[in-house]
Amino acid sequence: MTDQSHDLKKLGLKVTHPRIRILEILGADGVRHLSAEDLYRRLMADGEDIGLATVYRVLTQFEAAGLVEKHNFEGGTAVYELDRGQHHDHMVCVETGKVIEFANAEIEALQKRIAAEHGYEIEDHSLVLYVRPRK
Repeated sequence: MTDQSHDLKKLGLKVTHPRIRILEILGADGVRHLSAEDLYRRLMADGEDIGLATVYRVLTQFEAAGLVEKHNFEGGTAVYELDRGQHHDHMVCVETGKVIEFANAEIEALQKRIAAEHGYEIEDHSLVLYVRPRK
């Protein structure tokens, strides 16, 4: 059994060809932050007969199961990435749309401290910095 099949079964999802292929693409080295349309184009380029509606349906199921994270960066198009279990934040270049991932212990500690000062503890969060190249 492949890792993808095992992951799907563990989450209670039926192992189907579209689910396996989408997981393979999302799990490929260097692949991050793909839209449903990006995934669809990659599937088409590989000669797969998987429709765009199926891609959206699978991504919705994966998000509900906690397998992928959906991000709505400025620009309106939702992008998806595998939830690899390691928290990170994002910077998005407003000129190119490039997405840069980063993790910073000081920022995480500061957020926790601010929440505590207000009588809360952080359940979850998302930090996105919109940046532009220095001139």
